[in-house]
Amino acid sequence: MPLIAFTGHRFLADETLRDTLTTRGLNARDLPRVAGEDVTADALGPHLSPGLFGDGGVIVDLEGVKPDKALLELLAGAAVTVAVLDEAPPATRLKVYEGRGEVVASPAPSKTGDVAGWVTQRAKKAKLPLDRDASLYLAEVFGADLAGIAGELNKLALLDGPFTRDAVQRVVGREPPGDSFAMLGAATTGRPGEAVTQLRRLLASGEDPFKLMGAVVWQYSLVARCVALQQEGGRVTEQVAAQRLGVKPYPAKKALDVARRLNEAKIRTHLGRILDADLAMKRGLDAGVALERLIVQLSV
Repeated sequence: MPLIAFTGHRFLADETLRDTLTTRGLNARDLPRVAGEDVTADALGPHLSPGLFGDGGVIVDLEGVKPDKALLELLAGAAVTVAVLDEAPPATRLKVYEGRGEVVASPAPSKTGDVAGWVTQRAKKAKLPLDRDASLYLAEVFGADLAGIAGELNKLALLDGPFTRDAVQRVVGREPPGDSFAMLGAATTGRPGEAVTQLRRLLASGEDPFKLMGAVVWQYSLVARCVALQQEGGRVTEQVAAQRLGVKPYPAKKALDVARRLNEAKIRTHLGRILDADLAMKRGLDAGVALERLIVQLSV
């Protein structure tokens, strides 16, 4: 009988396990689930033989467990379906799964945009009228917590749509986390209200004001260097900027977006204001007040 290993994001792997077993005529709720200290040959033995009515099965959760070769061989040789939940198996275990059974991977979306796409598809499958901004909001506030998002979608299924961002935010009751690049982007395009909102969210989420100032200094150093690159002439792409600045493409792209709105005179003024705010904080001025004043000044 088959050995099926479900790998990847735990929530997705567990869901995929249940769906896969259902298509094979097995109900995951009816099968014994063995986990933790019970994952031993003695404990699993009684579950590895078929019952009176033919094929049975067992679910083996390997979270926090390091099965030895003998146990894996026991599972692979079982006379019933063995569904193994193993989020990130090492190469040796993966080789056993591939050689003696099959592997069903459930990679998780990581970037906010990818998570939002996953939310959209899940809502569509559930026939929930969720708009794109609402999907993005859920991705922003929950990040990689896909189980949390699924729980909120289950709540929404009990309500009448359509579900806009504002409607979903009223149900969920969470503010999106602040984004320091979004804060600077809003400031440099003359949107002080949005910039200050981002700052306040960052502070409310527990961000240390001095670390935030450090982030502003670092990000504006990238912005200043991007301004200099643009003045050299030629088209500056995020790939070129990342290579010249020695950073990854994402911060290079964000810094370049800000730099395109500035020139040398403006960046010099901004750098002077950043220096003044940094000194004020180090001399004992209220850090939150100093940062908020700086963000407003950067918006002028």
